[in-house]
Amino acid sequence: MPQNLEYANEFFSFLTGKATAAMGRRLQKNLKEQGVLITAEQWSILYYLWIEEGRTQQELAALTFRDKPCVSRLIDNLEKLNLVMRVIDKEDKRSNLIFLTKTGRQLRQTGLQQAEKTLSEALNGLAHEDMIRAKDTLELLYANLK
Repeated sequence: MPQNLEYANEFFSFLTGKATAAMGRRLQKNLKEQGVLITAEQWSILYYLWIEEGRTQQELAALTFRDKPCVSRLIDNLEKLNLVMRVIDKEDKRSNLIFLTKTGRQLRQTGLQQAEKTLSEALNGLAHEDMIRAKDTLELLYANLK
């Protein structure tokens, strides 16, 4: 356990706040430059649908570490942009399955390219060993709090 609480507070604030916010802002900027007018949060929903369509809102909430009302709002907005559609699950009428529209599928290549560009920008100058150490640290933090 860190002996210097001030350092620990700064450390966690940076890891969980500043870095995440900066990545989201940069992703959104990179997407906008390519004419893709979605938020980083909306991108995260699309990302998991590009991997596999027909997920439930509950699955998307778990995958993106968001609560169900937040995911519901994101899906509402993605529907307004004609990027996704809700379909009632035939096996469970209380549940909606989320599918991409043609327009949503067409964003895949550009969306993934801009995410890769954003990661490249974020990792610029970072040694591979440092990246692995940071990843291991964050995974341990997550496991400790799970």
